[in-house]
Amino acid sequence: MFTINMRGVAMNFHLRHVFWLAVLLCAAGAAGAAQSVTLQGTLGSKALLIVDNAPPQVVSPGESVGAVKLISASGEQAVVEIGGARHTLRVGEAPVNVGGALTSGGDTVVLTADTRGHFITQGSINNRPAQFMVDTGASLVALDAGEAARLGLDYQKGQKVLMSTANGVTAGYVIELEQIRIGDVTVYGVRAIVTPTSMPMILLGNSFLNRFNMRRDSDQMTLQRR
Repeated sequence: MFTINMRGVAMNFHLRHVFWLAVLLCAAGAAGAAQSVTLQGTLGSKALLIVDNAPPQVVSPGESVGAVKLISASGEQAVVEIGGARHTLRVGEAPVNVGGALTSGGDTVVLTADTRGHFITQGSINNRPAQFMVDTGASLVALDAGEAARLGLDYQKGQKVLMSTANGVTAGYVIELEQIRIGDVTVYGVRAIVTPTSMPMILLGNSFLNRFNMRRDSDQMTLQRR
C-alpha cells in the first residue's frame, strides 16, 4: 500500500490572497541592465516581474524596472521591452536572459513563508504554470485529478496505487513528470501522485525536495541543488 501525508489539503484558499498581498507590499529596485526577466503572474493589465532575481514587483504598462519596460500584460503572458527589443514572457516559462548568464546559476531556490508559515511559490510543470506549496511530509509531489487534466497529464496510464488519506483509502496514480521549474531551477524526471481528492494547490513533496540540500532561517527556506 502506498501512503502519503495529505496535511495541508484543507488549506484555506485565502492563502492565495495573502500571497498576492505580500507581493504587492514588496518594494525593490533593479539598477543597470537586466540579466534575466521572469513573468511570475498578471494582475489585470499589470505584470508581476522578477528582474535579476530581485523580489517580484507589480508593474503597470509603460512603467520600467531597471532596463525592463512593460508594454502590455493579459492572461498568462506579458510583452516587455529591453534595450529596444521586445520579448514575450509567459508564466512558468524560463527567464528571458539578456546580456549575460543567470545570476543564480539555476542551482538555488529561495522561498519566503507567508503569514501562516507556508512556503508557497509559482512555477511550472512541463512548461505549464502551476502553484506549489512545500510539504516535507509528502513522499511525492501530489496534485489532484483536475489539476493534472489542466496540465495535460495522461495520469491514468500511470501506476495505480492505494493511498491512505484523512477520508480513508482511495485510489491514486503514480506518474513521472518530465520537469518541474521554479524560478530558473529545473528538475527533470520527478515522481508524482495524482489523487481524486480536491486540493487547493500542488504539494511539493520529497521526490522534488530530495534533489536539494534544504536550509531554513526564520521565515526563509533555501534549496541548494545537490
